[in-house]
Amino acid sequence: MGVKATVVMPSVSPAPKVAATRGYGAEVVFSGSTGAEREAVVKEVVAERGGRVVVPYDHPDIILGQGTAAIELQEQFAASHPEKHLSAILAPLGGGGLLSGTALACEGTPTLVFGSEPSFQGADDGRRGFYSESGERITAVSSLTIADGLRTYVGAIPWSVIHGRKLVRGIYAVSEDEIKAALRLVYERMKLVVEPSAVVPLAVVLFNEEFRSMVAKEGGEEGWDIGIILSGGNVSLEALGKLFAE
Repeated sequence: MGVKATVVMPSVSPAPKVAATRGYGAEVVFSGSTGAEREAVVKEVVAERGGRVVVPYDHPDIILGQGTAAIELQEQFAASHPEKHLSAILAPLGGGGLLSGTALACEGTPTLVFGSEPSFQGADDGRRGFYSESGERITAVSSLTIADGLRTYVGAIPWSVIHGRKLVRGIYAVSEDEIKAALRLVYERMKLVVEPSAVVPLAVVLFNEEFRSMVAKEGGEEGWDIGIILSGGNVSLEALGKLFAE
């Protein structure tokens, strides 16, 4: 017997993501696009129906589970380059589960970890909090970046790993046009179907001059071996057509 699930999603969520969620048997309840609006609807659902809240990023089990992607990446690189290690891994940063899990997976290794965010309408809350004088986590984000999976603010537990334990070396942000360019490259050259959120780390590597200058300086003549986690494939053909038509 399966477990009944109710998933709260923003009303602006991509149609394939909504359809897939329903296809797995969950009931979808819509909310506004901000984190605060989603949390308010979750509280209403729990008050009405009971149940246990499962946060998609702000929980130790979720973080550790998402960190296995970085372990697999390191193992794959080691299999083909037994004499080397990855210099760095870049992961997208939304709620922070994937990035904090990646950081924990790389703890105690020579591999540096970096976060990647869209800059549109303040979606780079992680970057701004990370480099602020107070180092406080920003808990309000309202952005309609095309990287819809990264519109939320960083959770408390991921932030304790990312900033509190200093397991992430830095966080970088990119523009909407840079995300589109990276997405086009992945489609045309790699033949992979991914969503805009997934290519934000690649956009940082390709276009963020601050990141590129740092790598050139620290990598020297040999450069860096960089791993990129492409996470997320919720995208519709209709949305892609509109995206690239612009």
